[in-house]
Amino acid sequence: MAGSASRRPRFSFDPAPFVCVAGSVLGRKQYTLIEIQWGEPLSFVTSPAGDVQTFSTLEQARYWLRRRWPVSDEARGRALDRIEAAMDCVASVGTARRAFISAAKSAGFVPENLMMQS
Repeated sequence: MAGSASRRPRFSFDPAPFVCVAGSVLGRKQYTLIEIQWGEPLSFVTSPAGDVQTFSTLEQARYWLRRRWPVSDEARGRALDRIEAAMDCVASVGTARRAFISAAKSAGFVPENLMMQS
């Protein structure tokens, strides 16, 4: 359909880590961006240089698993499946969180609190 692309909302940021929920205000679509918190944030050392990444939402974890994960293994796939299931409300957030922790260990990430104890 010609012109249908012009009706898409334009984002000035990367919308990948967010969930968009469409609504309507006076006949125009309104997008509300929400993130699903998963409890205490998880911080991992993600590089040999000591870079630390903190994950506090399902969307952040999903974005990293899909776009920035250093390995593509079974633990990553399982975590991605569990996170997407939790986002669809068919699995618990705790299950998704545990799968993400397992994938982080499999990728060689070290919890930040363990690095601080050394």
